[in-house]
Amino acid sequence: MIIRTRPLFGWLHRRAENLLALILGALFASFLIQIVFRYLLNLPLGWTVEFVAIAWLWGILFGYAFVVSERDVIRLDILYTLLPRNAQRTLDIITGLTCAAIFVWTLPQIWDYVTFMKIEKTAYMKIRFDWVFSIYIPFALAVILRCLITVWHAVRNTTPVPVSHIVTAETHDYD
Repeated sequence: MIIRTRPLFGWLHRRAENLLALILGALFASFLIQIVFRYLLNLPLGWTVEFVAIAWLWGILFGYAFVVSERDVIRLDILYTLLPRNAQRTLDIITGLTCAAIFVWTLPQIWDYVTFMKIEKTAYMKIRFDWVFSIYIPFALAVILRCLITVWHAVRNTTPVPVSHIVTAETHDYD
């Protein structure tokens, strides 16, 4: 029996993109409401500021955990790309294991903090802070997984060629 998981992951990835789009759309709408009420009607609304902050937090962390692919992550790799391939692999292993270890080490403290925050609520919308901060747990798990995948690729020498080696002046998309 052959089990196909790719279509399921593709479907889940598209739903994650849809949810992220809804979060960003709601953030933008709330931001516009805030501008209209504060600057045109001179009636500042506190809940819009709170909602924008929560939506921004969720958008960034949810987006990295479930939507952004590894090739879309922006890196400052000017010196890294100058190194020989074996040195790059060594750095990938060292930094990947270090980053994963730090996040694994902090997971119990993260869990304690998030669950502890159930005693507090946001000022205007009265959302429990454990719900607000709960997105950090899947984010931390995604960081750990991505770091370990990077290490796995470095150990197996299957790391894709960095984009900076492929991109030419003609292929930039900032025109």
